[in-house]
Amino acid sequence: MERLDQFFGIRASGSTIRREVVGGLTTFATMSYIVFVQPTVLAACGMPFGSVLVATCVSAAFACVLMGLLAKYPFALAPGMGENFFFAFMVCGTFPGAMGFSWQAGLTIVFISGLVFLVLSLFGTRERLLNVLPDCLKNAIGPAIGFFIAFVGLQWGGIVKPSPATMVSLGDMSSGPVLITIFGVVLISVLMALEIRGGILIGILATCGLGLITNVMPRPEYTTELSLATFGRLNVSELFAQWDKALIAIVLFFFMDLFDTVGTLVGVGKQAGYIGDDGKLPRANRAFFADAAGTCVGALCGTSTVTSYIESATGVAAGARTGLAAVVTGLCFLAAIVLAPVVTVVGQDIGPAVYNVAATAPHVAMYPGVAPALIVVGFLMMRPLRKVNWDDMTEALPAFLTVAMMVFGYAIHEGIAIGCISFATIKLLTGRGKEVHPVMYAIAVALVLRYAFLQ
Repeated sequence: MERLDQFFGIRASGSTIRREVVGGLTTFATMSYIVFVQPTVLAACGMPFGSVLVATCVSAAFACVLMGLLAKYPFALAPGMGENFFFAFMVCGTFPGAMGFSWQAGLTIVFISGLVFLVLSLFGTRERLLNVLPDCLKNAIGPAIGFFIAFVGLQWGGIVKPSPATMVSLGDMSSGPVLITIFGVVLISVLMALEIRGGILIGILATCGLGLITNVMPRPEYTTELSLATFGRLNVSELFAQWDKALIAIVLFFFMDLFDTVGTLVGVGKQAGYIGDDGKLPRANRAFFADAAGTCVGALCGTSTVTSYIESATGVAAGARTGLAAVVTGLCFLAAIVLAPVVTVVGQDIGPAVYNVAATAPHVAMYPGVAPALIVVGFLMMRPLRKVNWDDMTEALPAFLTVAMMVFGYAIHEGIAIGCISFATIKLLTGRGKEVHPVMYAIAVALVLRYAFLQ
């Protein structure tokens, strides 16, 4: 135990081994849905469900452990939401407008983008990008992610639902998932107000238990056959035949992963107190390296881009402050391969039953077991907004747009992109262009070109 404490600096960070373990378990509980969501999404382009499940767990475990041992941060990683849909429906999709690559070629594209990330991490390029972000965006990204997390939690709990007239509306407040979600939010809030450690994890377990007892969360049936059919199945030849489309896909994966990772590191880093008054994240290059290496390993195993997860904020809220929590999360992913039926209880989607639509119809995913944790954690991430200079339009508007576009655009990277573009533009047009780092202008131009030509 003493060596463990010395290696991770647990006592020096103000934490304990118990808090780190609880934090790691909490993070895994809130992101365990990816174990089943990821193979479900990639199955749409013909990939074997059981093999993608194994690839998801292996790549997430590798990236989490590497993050914990190398960067010593409690940031968890797994195949990213958003990147997986882009992979399955745009890169490997067969409908008009899709690129039409095989999933083997798609994995090759992901692997190349991972290599690019890796090289940039080795030379510190991504770390410098983190350091040139203005304070107004750094103070807005964390709360924006908080709003995003809370919005997702409200959807997953059924408190808000889709509406053809207004896009979202209030859900059925008398339905089972909504009631157990409200129960979870109240329980977690009370436990945290009483300063009871592990309140978030206790809330998740209690909510899942109540859901099972009341049959709101039905006991899953698990019959998937696990395999290694996607491991080592890269295909380079297709990329040469369609090099133009492949290049576009690599660039898009680059932007998506870059800004998802930057957003998570800034947002969770602010919440945990890693980012000081100088606006820098210590050991950021190591964190970026773990993220990039995870993507490479994930592609070799058979899954889409691996990236840092905003759900890491739940572990931090539960008390995690060191890399031991990330290692615990990684070990949980390995255990999930064997204990998949248990993980399904937390990660199953029960949306159709609540929204009264057919199982094959579009609906917002429902995970009431973890929805309360996301709502509470979203609230906990609001604090940095008070540091934004709301009296200065050139600072306030980019911060506001970062928050608004991340939530309503339903993507972390889109919110950061709009924030960067608006910051550079409004500063330049108001004669305060010297307040913008030259790299920010380059980023803004690149993002404008991306919207103009690559969407």
